[in-house]
Amino acid sequence: MSSGSSDFAVALAGAPAPRGRRHISGLDGLRAVGALFVLSTHVGFHSGDALNSSFNGVLSRMDSGVAIFFVISGFLLYQPHAQALASGRPGPPAPRYFLHRALRILPALWVAVIGSALLLPHDEGVSTANYLTHASLIQVYFAGHETNGLTQMWSLATEAAFYLALPVAAWALARSRPGVARLRRQALLLALTPFLGAAWMALANSMHRPLWTLWLPAFIGWFGLGMALASWREGRTGGAIRRSWLDTLAEHPGTSWAVAAALYLVLVSPIAGPYDLSPPTAGQAAVKNLLYGLFGALVVLPALVPGSSAPESFAIRVLGSGPARYLGNISYGIFCYHLIALGLVEHILDFRIFSGGFGLLFWPTLAASVTVATLSYYLLERPIMRLGRRRRSGDTSGANAKGEHAITTPVSTNA
Repeated sequence: MSSGSSDFAVALAGAPAPRGRRHISGLDGLRAVGALFVLSTHVGFHSGDALNSSFNGVLSRMDSGVAIFFVISGFLLYQPHAQALASGRPGPPAPRYFLHRALRILPALWVAVIGSALLLPHDEGVSTANYLTHASLIQVYFAGHETNGLTQMWSLATEAAFYLALPVAAWALARSRPGVARLRRQALLLALTPFLGAAWMALANSMHRPLWTLWLPAFIGWFGLGMALASWREGRTGGAIRRSWLDTLAEHPGTSWAVAAALYLVLVSPIAGPYDLSPPTAGQAAVKNLLYGLFGALVVLPALVPGSSAPESFAIRVLGSGPARYLGNISYGIFCYHLIALGLVEHILDFRIFSGGFGLLFWPTLAASVTVATLSYYLLERPIMRLGRRRRSGDTSGANAKGEHAITTPVSTNA
């Protein structure tokens, strides 16, 4: 990533590209892949296999799924602003944006909070206030917020902070000199944000401030990479940015994902810190944060081939297929409910935590999570989203906005 700054500048030098299809195939399937990462890393932790088995590093680093979803979120939510800059039109109105974000995330969140309170045993010291702070997504600003079945929700609180900050960030980025060249400047600037996130993580760990590691500044680089890709893609699609190595990498999913897999193997090593909940060193925290962001961007990039510069690959067609779209639609529900499902499965099986047996927990937890998430999406989430869109006169964010959401998972498996 450090050498990528100058390369990115080269990739953003300008010649025209044709305007192509608006639907972004593959993002639905990538959300499904991320949901599998989320569920697997938590089952791995509860079973103990993410700590003690031969595959402990592989299971433990599946918390990198959060980077995938933060990149997707940064891309999809900033895309309308990048399109507005390219066209000279105003960006999306903030009231509508905030309403749609609230309607997308709050109903399932509140059901999960109620489910946790009613279905799972209460940890000692957990009060009604714990559930209320989770329901309002402010728990990450208070010590001792961990609550059974809801520990993953800290990352949704970080996501919500990004929702609040995005309109301000978009306004500030739009203050630069008008013209299509600002898309190139924006993409380059946003591509540097992972270094800010890594520096924040190093500072937080050196000062022994664990709460700081859950706040938006720690992940600004992951969202920033998604925003950078939105600026790059819109510039390419609109003709402001010429074809470059970035297009070539996007057009060859196998190559992009092979580099991501190689990064994953590096992250499995001690360079990214311990597998358990022991605090990492400042250097380990910075490296993990930086490489996770790059990993997420490499995973997402092949779904973002701009314009009609190349035919859609088979892999991307699969990720954009009907089954993948279904799993992508319910992935937020999987995120919200999977720890409750895991707790109930452990109770039914009388499972002793950390005793091994990943498969014994994984399959029933997956089945229960998919079932509940499906019911939640079709009976609760989708009807509410449709109600919120009823008066929308147009959609500037493209075909993916209909089902867009960014499911998130903790960067540490503190389930």
